[in-house]
Amino acid sequence: MTGLTHLDDDGRARMVDVGDKATTKRVATATATFTTRPDVIALVQADGLPKADVIATARIAGIAGAKRTSELIPLCHQLALSSVSLDFAFTRDSIVITATAKTTGQTGVEMEALTAASIAGLTLHDMVKAVDPASVLGDIRLLEKSGGKRGNWTPEGPGPIEPTVARTVRPRTAAVIVASTAGAAGTREDLTGPRISAWLSEHDYAVDAVTVVSDADVHLAITAALDAAPAVLITTGGTGLSPSDRTPEATQPHLDRELPGIAEAIRTLGSTKTPTAALSRGLAGVSGGTVVVNLPGSTGGVKDGLAVLDGLLDHLVAQIAGGGAHE
Repeated sequence: MTGLTHLDDDGRARMVDVGDKATTKRVATATATFTTRPDVIALVQADGLPKADVIATARIAGIAGAKRTSELIPLCHQLALSSVSLDFAFTRDSIVITATAKTTGQTGVEMEALTAASIAGLTLHDMVKAVDPASVLGDIRLLEKSGGKRGNWTPEGPGPIEPTVARTVRPRTAAVIVASTAGAAGTREDLTGPRISAWLSEHDYAVDAVTVVSDADVHLAITAALDAAPAVLITTGGTGLSPSDRTPEATQPHLDRELPGIAEAIRTLGSTKTPTAALSRGLAGVSGGTVVVNLPGSTGGVKDGLAVLDGLLDHLVAQIAGGGAHE
């Protein structure tokens, strides 16, 4: 009658029979955004509200909510959760909640992750309502899930992208993508894209464009850039641990072969100057004959990344094209 699995042929609600499904490790991550005034954010960070331990209480509530999902949502299965974790990231006027739930079973844990994020957000509201009853909980959504027959899922689309077909790249051409929500909105000047473009020009690569996109749209930009078949694609930004940082996730499905040595060399060089460089999740690899490298979003991280590529990129491009054999 419908494509909805929770309705039978007569349109009646039912609990889906998962008895014949494979038992696999399943993971889901969800997010929610709690928006309030900047002064309230400062109070939460300083533990200065009348109801103390705001974040600790919200974390415990989120975990408890995940464990009781089947009691709160009628058609959900009872799951033996192996792990539930919650992280809280602060902006000027919001707290971004990220919840991850894990199990090994016959059905997914996305509802548990969504419930954890939601209950944590509602708890934040309860904790701050005395000072800001107008606070808002919103943008509750699934970020990604894995396990089961369908494999990995992200908002970019279900399942892994098929391996890239080798394409004829355009020699000595390059593209640059800047993942910056503020840069795309025009509220922050981008300094990294022009720097990468200038470096590529100095190394005799014709740069198609420097494309500045929001973090949410980086997957579209990467796909479009690779479709144009440049010899080199360098991205900057979106490699950190913020819930909005999605560049590695948008890059990885396109890679035929990863080049972990390059990514590690960039992190290692950066770590000699700032310890936080080790947190970068940037990838490097080959996609259908195009060299793809994720650089951090800071000017220092870009400088270090280009220093690693200097003297290496031409040799790599030549090898992929069938030349540049080892002496």
